[in-house]
Amino acid sequence: MTTVAAGILESPWPSPPPPPDINAYHAFFSRPDQKQPPWDKDYTLYIDLNTGRRLTFRAFIGEVDRLRKALVYAGFVRGEVVGLMSENCIDFALLLHAFISLNIPVALIAPYSKPLELAHCLKVTGVKKVFAGPRQLGFDWPKHVQRYAMNGRLDGVTSITDLLDAAKDAPAVDVVPASRDDIAYLVFSSGTSGLPKAIAISHANVVYSLGQVVVMAQAAAAVEPPVVYDTPEGLPIFLAFLPIHHTFGLHMYCFRSFLAPQTFVFQAKWSLAASLRAITTHRVTHISFVPSVIAQLVTHSRPDEIKRALKDVKQMSAGAAYLPADLAKRFMRLASGARLSEGYGMSEATIAAITQPVPGCLGGWKPIPGSCGVLLPGMSARLVGEDGQPVRTGEVGELYLRSWNVSRGYFGTTPEVEKANRETFVDGWLRTGDKFYTDDAGNFFFADRAKDTLKVSGIQVSPLELENVLLAHPERLVSDVAVAGVSGGRTQDERVPRAWVVLSPDGRRLLEKGDNAKVVKTLLKWAEAQLSKYKWLRGGIEIVDEIPKNPTGKTLRRELVERYENSRTLETRQAKL
Repeated sequence: MTTVAAGILESPWPSPPPPPDINAYHAFFSRPDQKQPPWDKDYTLYIDLNTGRRLTFRAFIGEVDRLRKALVYAGFVRGEVVGLMSENCIDFALLLHAFISLNIPVALIAPYSKPLELAHCLKVTGVKKVFAGPRQLGFDWPKHVQRYAMNGRLDGVTSITDLLDAAKDAPAVDVVPASRDDIAYLVFSSGTSGLPKAIAISHANVVYSLGQVVVMAQAAAAVEPPVVYDTPEGLPIFLAFLPIHHTFGLHMYCFRSFLAPQTFVFQAKWSLAASLRAITTHRVTHISFVPSVIAQLVTHSRPDEIKRALKDVKQMSAGAAYLPADLAKRFMRLASGARLSEGYGMSEATIAAITQPVPGCLGGWKPIPGSCGVLLPGMSARLVGEDGQPVRTGEVGELYLRSWNVSRGYFGTTPEVEKANRETFVDGWLRTGDKFYTDDAGNFFFADRAKDTLKVSGIQVSPLELENVLLAHPERLVSDVAVAGVSGGRTQDERVPRAWVVLSPDGRRLLEKGDNAKVVKTLLKWAEAQLSKYKWLRGGIEIVDEIPKNPTGKTLRRELVERYENSRTLETRQAKL
């Protein structure tokens, strides 16, 4: 890695070429390398465990072509944003690529959203048409939203099959041109603070992120022999359980899936028994994990069962949250025949920013314990101290990123969005809110999270969103609140949400009846009814007299967390006496 003027750190890899003004569809399906082996043979691309459906690569392209003309025939046009909302399935991938090929942005909506969360997503994106799975179609939808069914037919709802049947005699529709800045999709993130925001990912962002992978794959091919897979078609097989409405799963299963022939086994979500069964049955060779799942495997009561399931796995990756070095070491004892690669990324950077190279690349790179790797090809970084100045090697600073794969900003023009854009996208740099340090070789080491958001099972949680839910209790029990992450997650470093609340007069009256537990239980029940499970207040609720704030009114969450953690430590010590 080269350090240049103003403390800018550059990637040690060669840079991909700047993305051209093309629709990202062409980077998936119209590349020159796809006119020669191994692309001359068709292969199984997707297997859907939920429906039993299988689709080959060529059949997938044909379905996307049919769907593209069906969408145009049904009246979908540029200028609108269309929602996609379902668990992992083949229809999701088909719709995603059909809309990308039409240069119509899609908004990726979490399939487990509660009504309050769904209303926020629809408001932020302006979505009025949504393709949803069977379970999601049963939600209480706003009347202005037109629904379409994925994965089969549903009475009273137009399905994908209905659209295809209606357009069977319609003329073919060409891929619509796109410019670099045209939006390919919107994905939700909490950003550095505040309510979840829709990140606008452009066609150029997608194309360049694929180019980064190609540069690293070509380097890897030069230092290690091709792997021979003992699978039905001789191809790598991925277990695809990470949610594809989330950046990590989206790119692994729906974008990078077209860089080389490979098979993906879609699972609606991780389920220990079912997932282990799928790994064995389908002879899975590749798996991407989040740290919370790794922790579940490491702490399993029958480690031999885990070892048997993972014995044929060759490649594993971990992302979406920090993986402690000790946890990674323990995990590799269960999968000794596999390689585990780690990295760092965020949705605002399309997917990744830092990753571990294949050993031997970059003049003999070797894994460094505790490091998540080096900058991806074409990326620049700065590590900035609290004084706003670049830090020296070995010193901790906040990470800023710059590259073609960095988003241009959050979607929308509201004052809240404009404020978030000013705070996060600063003079061409993405301010990540995460703290790192580097060694002399340019390896990055995660140090801490500077921003208010926390991650639960690899998914961002906005404290402000949880605070607003508690304040909105219909009995108005809370007058002030702060939410922050505390220890208690599945891994040593994972945090769970905890709330500190100041009761309103109505809340105090309920408390004066001598039922502290009832107040807390009422608030917990309300929050769980409004929020997805991963956002639940697993750290509990504490009633306090006031929320500590600085002179400008900013909540001092760190003070609350330190007080809580110190009390837990004291209780633990006393219990041992």
